[in-house]
Amino acid sequence: MDSRNAQNAQAVYLATRVNTASKEQLLLITYEIGIKACRTAETALASGGAEEANRNIQKAQDVLRELMVTLNVEAGGEVAEGLMKLYDFMYLLLVEANVHKEPGKVSVVRGMLEELKGTWEEAIIKLAAEQQEHPLPGALSGGVSKERQAVPAGGLNIAG
Repeated sequence: MDSRNAQNAQAVYLATRVNTASKEQLLLITYEIGIKACRTAETALASGGAEEANRNIQKAQDVLRELMVTLNVEAGGEVAEGLMKLYDFMYLLLVEANVHKEPGKVSVVRGMLEELKGTWEEAIIKLAAEQQEHPLPGALSGGVSKERQAVPAGGLNIAG
């Protein structure tokens, strides 16, 4: 399979994954995209690939903007407000990293995104376990293991 076909296959896979995802899964996918963009930008900056670094830093900034736009500050209260400030801080770090070509700042943002993604995964799994123990009428109550095999649908409102 040549690289163009591989890219097309990846695009189809990602589109299918996004189109069939719950909002919790979409949140995790968004984090994954940001983390991957930061990783690629770090590598590009280390090897002198300014254009590729710029493209990927901008992609990571797009991810942060998406996270900010979908954040429901009214429903999420202090937690959502704190996340908004954190996303804004990370966005500004990426701007500085891009202007000054500093891979260290991109690395800091990547680490923060990885930590937030892990926290959301734990929260989603805990919510799924609670829903299994006390199912709501009409709620999905099966299929989620504590080994993070699947992320359930419904439940979280902080992300929008």
